[in-house]
Amino acid sequence: MIIVTTDTITGRKVVHTLGWAKGNTIRARHLGKDIVAVLRGMVGGEVVEYTKMMAEAREEAVARLIEDAEAQGANAVIGLRFSTSLVMQNASEILAYGTAVVVE
Repeated sequence: MIIVTTDTITGRKVVHTLGWAKGNTIRARHLGKDIVAVLRGMVGGEVVEYTKMMAEAREEAVARLIEDAEAQGANAVIGLRFSTSLVMQNASEILAYGTAVVVE
């Protein structure tokens, strides 16, 4: 599966546009990580616990995007984008979306 943020893939021709492909996940904060994050925030620096959690959430959303695109018969996704939204006080959604296409 080819996934790009651009609307074209260099050296490839889009022969069929299948439609919108998406994948999402909702992640909640963990009390233990929150405590470590607060302490780290007091001394400064990267909050590694949240960085790791968000990276894992993006990877899960992309994996689900790929599943959705493959179910449509795509071999590529163009125009990949990410969106985040607050679902509730301690939970956020990560949405990965793009256009499922067939390229040659």
